[in-house]
Amino acid sequence: MSKQFSSASERNREPILAVLSSELASSKTVLEVGSGTGQHAVFFAAHMPHLIWQTSDLPQNHSSIAAWMQEADLPNVLSPLVLDMEQPDWPVQTYDAAFTANTCHIMAWHQVQNMFRGVAQRLNPGGKFCVYGPFNYDGKFTSAGNAQFDASLRAQAAHMGIRDSEAVNALAQEQGLQLHADHAMPANNRLLVWQRV
Repeated sequence: MSKQFSSASERNREPILAVLSSELASSKTVLEVGSGTGQHAVFFAAHMPHLIWQTSDLPQNHSSIAAWMQEADLPNVLSPLVLDMEQPDWPVQTYDAAFTANTCHIMAWHQVQNMFRGVAQRLNPGGKFCVYGPFNYDGKFTSAGNAQFDASLRAQAAHMGIRDSEAVNALAQEQGLQLHADHAMPANNRLLVWQRV
């Protein structure tokens, strides 16, 4: 697989950058869970040169990430780690922050649980976990568009679907992560930030 392109990544990168620039101002290292095409990694690393950006994903996505990295030729983007939410083995390194975009509604719930557990164990004290995507509040969709998106996800696979923010926050708290910020984003998305306490 050569370099892949995501129009969603292209659309949401500027609003996400605006939040991450502030939230990760004092961080030095960040683990991206599910780097996908690799677009986010090179864009954010280029605009936040103080960060060492560690990419990760399933092996089948590594060639696209590598292609974006090769084109960008940035010293602060690291080659992707294999991270599979079905596997308990995570890298032994620790990080000041972690970031993931549009993964919670794609993964099965037990995989979301594994992601929060794995991230919490790899965050340095005070480290932040930044999660971008659509979320429900009080069990309700925040827009008609999100309701339609949820229906299309569930038609693809029964394990997919927009998560309730309260359920995800409970998951984070179980792992010692405290909700630090809830940023409203374009297109009825959110950027939730938890901090290791």
